Amino acid sequence: MKATPEAPRQQAATPPEGLLTLLLITTAVLSTASATLGQLTLYYVFKPATMLLAMVLVVVRAGSVGKLERFDILLLLALLASMAGDVFLMLPGNYFLPGLASFLVAHLFYIALFRQNTPWFASGRALVGTLGAGAAMYAWVWGGLNDPVLKIAVATYVTVIALMVAQAMGRATVGQDAAARAVALGACAFMFSDSLIAINRFVQPLPLVSLWVLGSYYLAQILIVRNAKPTISSLHRVAL
Repeated sequence: MKATPEAPRQQAATPPEGLLTLLLITTAVLSTASATLGQLTLYYVFKPATMLLAMVLVVVRAGSVGKLERFDILLLLALLASMAGDVFLMLPGNYFLPGLASFLVAHLFYIALFRQNTPWFASGRALVGTLGAGAAMYAWVWGGLNDPVLKIAVATYVTVIALMVAQAMGRATVGQDAAARAVALGACAFMFSDSLIAINRFVQPLPLVSLWVLGSYYLAQILIVRNAKPTISSLHRVAL
């Protein structure tokens, strides 16, 4: 059984898209730099602004081809939940669990996004690999999870992000194009960024942690936003 082909989406960036991409990269750099240098006022501005620009880029790109499709809406919802997580994690005080919950929702939307016209977990190796990496990370941070609620929350989150990355990687094996591979790389960068957060919070402080966490996080989001597009695939193609 084959997926119903979708109309080709515009490949080259129009001038507004190119400008928005440049602004997106600029705000990501400024957010990372302000956090690393301890310039909190600028950080509070540039961090949510980055995800807001990412959402504007998705809307502008959809407008250039005529309408918002289900694919675009799922991407927007993932970015909106990510922005909520960004805000919770940057605020003073202990908003770690609300931030974790927001990003968990974002990953659920990303899973639904990467499922469009693609089988569930098309690469068995990717699924085993990401779940194994998640289990290893969870075992590493276990000693720092003193609250039972936190243990359950982190275990749930690790499982969901591992499934998100596995779905993105499986999508790349089905699509076999540069854009799908870039999205999968972005998903991996997302998991790497979250791993650094977990190590820094629950195991030991890391030097220049804001630089590495935010740098890899924005790399992930930009790769996904710039390269995510509907994939025409055969639903029976499964890479083992």
